[in-house]
Amino acid sequence: MSTIAQVGTSGSMPSRRMTVRDIAARKSAGRTAEPIVCLTAYTAPMARFMDKHVDLLLVGDSVGMVVYGMETTLGVTLDMMIEHGKAVVRGSTHACVIVDMPFGSYQASPAEAFKACARVMAETGCAGIKLEGGREMAETVHFLTSRGIPVMGHVGLTPQSVNQLGGYRARGRTNAEADDIVADAAAIASAGAFSVVVEGTVEPVARSITGVIDVPTIGIGASPACDGQILVAEDILGLFGTFTPKFVKRYAELGEAVSEAVARYAADVRARRFPGPEQVFGAGTKGKRG
Repeated sequence: MSTIAQVGTSGSMPSRRMTVRDIAARKSAGRTAEPIVCLTAYTAPMARFMDKHVDLLLVGDSVGMVVYGMETTLGVTLDMMIEHGKAVVRGSTHACVIVDMPFGSYQASPAEAFKACARVMAETGCAGIKLEGGREMAETVHFLTSRGIPVMGHVGLTPQSVNQLGGYRARGRTNAEADDIVADAAAIASAGAFSVVVEGTVEPVARSITGVIDVPTIGIGASPACDGQILVAEDILGLFGTFTPKFVKRYAELGEAVSEAVARYAADVRARRFPGPEQVFGAGTKGKRG
């Protein structure tokens, strides 16, 4: 059961921020008492809107595609992640904030990974980092966690390996591939990760992982059996229109609302309806001469 202070009947916020220990404690005997609610966030305003409703905000390297218009996450830099991490920490007071480590910042060696991760945590104030990979990253995860850096793992479809994987396809369709993904998750959990994201796998694989490892699984395109769920906020809000993955459920169409609002603004400007008297200073009065 979570150790977090509960929201009062008046709707007041908990007195402290969620920690990685709170997240890890949400798993008991292979199941959580309540599913962990996670979303991505890249900016302070969005973090403020979402903070009181979620347990965890992930500053994902998906920022490259969602905010910067990149085709993949591979062009995201450590400096970019740090700046967006700072913004999300500033904009939140309740959710546990985790920052993605970008491609190339942690794969070379455990020592190099520690240097980059320590910089992210020191400069952003986040609670931990997330990195992709399975058994090949277990040594690094152990190195980091034994030196005070909480790690969220990520297995299955790992976007930073999209070129090696041959595209964004669901994984675990063969027995061999399924066994590999389960082994990857078990290795990362055993190495000390406090939770593991399971992305883009066939449902039975994610369900199996959730039953095997003793830390929470966070699903995305995985299984309702996972201990929590995460999606890209802009996907559920209708703000990212390039494509909508099969596993996304739209809860709003804010992109259309934005377009309509801008159209009305443009029409008002062109018709000289904006600004009106209420939007300017001293309308109808004469300025004083010096």
